[in-house]
Amino acid sequence: MKLRTALLTFSFNEPVCARADRLRGFFATHFGGFRLVHHHLDDNRLLYRTPLIQYKVVNRQPLVLGVNEGADILRQIYEQLQFIRIGQTDYRLEYKRLYLGEERFGESAGVHTYTFLTPWLALNEQNYQHYVCAGSGAARRALLERILVGNILSLAKGLGYMVTAPIEAEIENYREVRTTLKGTPMLGFLGSFRVNFEIPEYFGLGKSVSRGFGTIGRL
Repeated sequence: MKLRTALLTFSFNEPVCARADRLRGFFATHFGGFRLVHHHLDDNRLLYRTPLIQYKVVNRQPLVLGVNEGADILRQIYEQLQFIRIGQTDYRLEYKRLYLGEERFGESAGVHTYTFLTPWLALNEQNYQHYVCAGSGAARRALLERILVGNILSLAKGLGYMVTAPIEAEIENYREVRTTLKGTPMLGFLGSFRVNFEIPEYFGLGKSVSRGFGTIGRL
């Protein structure tokens, strides 16, 4: 399956501590006429589908990823974008770039290796308890591998891709990291994994991918 992608990158006229949620807030405020930008319906209910516009900060570099219809929207926004407001401060853009592409997504005869560039929020309330009670490192790794496969299946379903063969994922290494989501402390994970499935770079897996969590890169 081929996906149309657009990756928007930019830099500011002065140093700024950008966060993905604040980046998302700016775009939602200034380009809220596009439903996919803020991921809510007209009555402010959450739009329950795979986010086709995702906001990220990777190595202090702010990025916005658009997929399919999201890529089309970013092409329109790109022409209008002159500044970014974070908090109460407007930052002029020194440059902006929009990279358009067509990326392969889906089952693969080979194995691909990825790393999490931002914390992966793998655990919900229920499987957090399973993770804590698993005890050994091997049992916890096996649980995370099952969750990872589930995340990939959910992403595939959200993008309209039918998986016809088993997905086999192996987490090569991982470590726990503490992070926050909407002010709530969360347990996230960084590390790398191998899987017989092709996923474009900068896509997100797990919870809150529209806010930059679970962003992957190729190794």
